[in-house]
Amino acid sequence: MATEQIAILSDVHGNLTALEAVLADVERRGITRILNLGDDVGKGPRGRAVVDRTEQVCEVNVRGNWDDFLPEIADDGPDEMVWWRDELRADQRELIRRRPLCHDLQLSGRQIRLFHASATSVHTRVHVDHTREEFAGMFATTDLTGPGPEPDLVGYGDVHAAYQRTRRGRTLFNAGSVGNALDEPSAAYVVLEGTPGPDRAPFGLQVVRLSYDVEAELAVAREVDMPQYAAWAQELRTARYRGLSPAVTT
Repeated sequence: MATEQIAILSDVHGNLTALEAVLADVERRGITRILNLGDDVGKGPRGRAVVDRTEQVCEVNVRGNWDDFLPEIADDGPDEMVWWRDELRADQRELIRRRPLCHDLQLSGRQIRLFHASATSVHTRVHVDHTREEFAGMFATTDLTGPGPEPDLVGYGDVHAAYQRTRRGRTLFNAGSVGNALDEPSAAYVVLEGTPGPDRAPFGLQVVRLSYDVEAELAVAREVDMPQYAAWAQELRTARYRGLSPAVTT
C-alpha cells in the first residue's frame, strides 16, 4: 500500500493570512488529508472566515478550549470576549461547540490519538516542560478520549509551541500554532507520513514552519478595531506571550 501524508493543524485563532499560507504549502506538497486540532477562533480578527475555511478543507475539526467556551459568553461578559463571540455567525457558534473532542487513526501500525489540550479536558494545559506524570496522562483512557485502543502516539495543540518527545515507545507531539505561534514567529504545522492501517511500516513526523505576511493580518485587525490589538501584535511579531515580561522569551 502506498504511503500518504496527513497535515495536522492547530490554533489558527482567527489568523486567515497564516492559515492560507499553510494551506498553500499543504497543496504544494500534494497532501489531501488535513486534520485540525481546534481553536479556530478568538485572539485574532477573522474567526468567522477561518471556521468556514477549516470546515471546507479539513477532514476532521476537533474542539479547542476557545471553541468550547466562546459560544457560551454572556452578553454582559468581558467586552473583548463578546466581540470575538459576535464576530462569528450564530450557526458557527453552534457548529464549533458541537465539534468532537478526540480523533483516533492508524498509520504505519501506530495507534494515533489527537485532541486539543489533554486527555483530561480541553481546558487542562500540558506545557512543553511537562512532568513524567503529565506525559503518561496524555495516553490515558478518559471520558474525553472514550474507550478506544491505547495510543502509541498522541498529538495535541493548545500551548502554541511545536515539539516531540518519545519515552519507552510512546511519542507525544505538539502541532504548534498556525496563527499564534509562541515558540518562533512563523506559522507551524505537522506532517505525518506513513501507510494507513495496522501493519508496521516506515513512519515520519515533520514540523513545518512558514513565513507569512504578519503585517497584512495586523492591518485587518486594525481595520476592524479588534480588541487587545497591541498584545496580539506583540505575539505575532515576536512569538512572546503577552503574559510574559519583555525580558522573558518563550
